[in-house]
Amino acid sequence: MIKKVILLTAIVALLISFYLLNEITDKFFVPSLDAISHRLKMSDDAAGATLMAAGSSAPELFISIIAVIYGGDNLELGVGTIVGSALFNLLVIIGAVSFVRDAKIAWQPMLRDMLFYTLAIGALYWAFSSGIVTIWHVIGFLALYVLYVVAVLNWKRVFPYERFVFEEEEDDEDPSWKKYMRLLDYVIDWIFGKPERFLYNFLVSVTLIALLSWVLVESAVVVSEAMGIPKYIVALTILAFGTSVPDMMSSVIVAKQGRGGMAISNALGSNIFDILLGLGLPWSILIIGSGNSIEVYQSNITSHIFVLLASVVGMFGIFLLTRWRVNRIVGTIFLGAYVSYLVYVIMQAV
Repeated sequence: MIKKVILLTAIVALLISFYLLNEITDKFFVPSLDAISHRLKMSDDAAGATLMAAGSSAPELFISIIAVIYGGDNLELGVGTIVGSALFNLLVIIGAVSFVRDAKIAWQPMLRDMLFYTLAIGALYWAFSSGIVTIWHVIGFLALYVLYVVAVLNWKRVFPYERFVFEEEEDDEDPSWKKYMRLLDYVIDWIFGKPERFLYNFLVSVTLIALLSWVLVESAVVVSEAMGIPKYIVALTILAFGTSVPDMMSSVIVAKQGRGGMAISNALGSNIFDILLGLGLPWSILIIGSGNSIEVYQSNITSHIFVLLASVVGMFGIFLLTRWRVNRIVGTIFLGAYVSYLVYVIMQAV
């Protein structure tokens, strides 16, 4: 009985933490980063590839940091969340966007992001193939991301394309389930200041996101132990799903506005950030802090890295066949691929 109560408490904690992470990131963290980028007079491309990417990927990044601090086999929680989130972003978000409305994708930025995403997957396999992550792996990850930012800033000069226009989205009427969350919303609004106090909001956001990420990791460990499921399976599915669903919902809204190409491009760019910085930064903290390399459990994750590679290769082939257009047929293929992946993961857990 006590075990069931603990499991139920952990599941409730997961759900509430997912909701709070989404609200804090969307309403306060991302706007504060946007204000900081304007204060620093950063270009739209530079801000999008750095600060705004950090905003959309904040939950995955902080979960990875908390997992690194815990150490041991808990490292799988961070890696699993990022790998699972990457697959969700690629297959489910693109699949959902394809169902909403047919879209023509600007191939120039998409080709750039697919290239760097493939390199990021290669870097991930490089780090896991030996079972030991060293400072050289970390340097490689961070250097590749710097190269990606440079490419973002200069790509349009080489391959001209129409810039995506980021517009402020007006929220429709809140869904009925949100009325049950009003108390939490009131507390959040009370904690945070006015939008003009962006530095204060930034610091409070970082603190709360870190705290909620800790709750997520703790809850995931409880669920894993109570149900006898390997931690990396929980990360690949539950944590990845919970941190990525808000991005999917916002992408669907953008697609309804006729900007499906932008949503797809953002999903791919987010994956690059997740792998290179979402893992590179926490690993650098651990290696520099301890002075030792990191032992990773490559047997659990390596097969999923190959799934990542297969997904991006398959996506490239599909886009070539459709001439960089997405429709319901494409959406069905992508969503079907993700369902197949979930079946594969569940079979591993059984």
